[in-house]
Amino acid sequence: MRRFQLRHRTRLRPAAALLFATARVLSVAALAMGAWMQPAGAAQQDVLIDAYGDSTTLGISCSDGHCSARVQNAVTYLQDALQAAHGWRVSVVNYGVGGTTASQLRDGTEHGRGTPWKTRLAASRAQIVTINYGINEVMQGQTPEQFHAAESDLVATARALGKTVVLETSNPMPDGRLNAKLAAMVSMTRRVAAEQHVMLVDQFAYISALPDWKSMMSDGAHPKPGLYRLKAGQDFNVIDPLVRQMLDSGNAAHASRQ
Repeated sequence: MRRFQLRHRTRLRPAAALLFATARVLSVAALAMGAWMQPAGAAQQDVLIDAYGDSTTLGISCSDGHCSARVQNAVTYLQDALQAAHGWRVSVVNYGVGGTTASQLRDGTEHGRGTPWKTRLAASRAQIVTINYGINEVMQGQTPEQFHAAESDLVATARALGKTVVLETSNPMPDGRLNAKLAAMVSMTRRVAAEQHVMLVDQFAYISALPDWKSMMSDGAHPKPGLYRLKAGQDFNVIDPLVRQMLDSGNAAHASRQ
């Protein structure tokens, strides 16, 4: 399975990158259109969420032997749910990049990036940052300790810059041997969340407890759209209270200035 996945990922990378770029353009265009359609005086976006992670954040899914980034991904479903609750005041930007690790995000060596995490995050207007890694750490032979160090650095830097961090464990993998290694990475994400007192969405535990969860996987690592929707529901349960608190604080501050 490993040989298939690595070979498959290499073949798909250009297509996935093109689809990702197209999706980002469409996302920006949609947000701009939404702002234009708002009535005069309507509230602008008050809470921005940046979602960082690997191909399961980007939204890769496979069908009939072909894998690509899908519009039906957890980040899109999360934004839909938040906007259904709060309107255009909330947006979520997908910064998932296939085949990447937490240490690459930290060091600015992601595919097509090149900006270290601290510099990149300092320029971001996002109040909330979500981080989801672990699968590629397994596939690239990193140790749990290396993963712990990288995620610890990501969280500490984000908190120092005033961001609210939400860590997310990876979805499980159908292959039992790989999943056992992934479980060790998942334990590191849980440990970082506890050590640095940040919110955690434990997708690994949630999905592992679902009956027939393996049937909801499109290949050895990537969910089908239906499982992405379920993942978004777990994200919403943790993130929506944070968004509500931020919106309420913004409303209170606005009222005090009137």
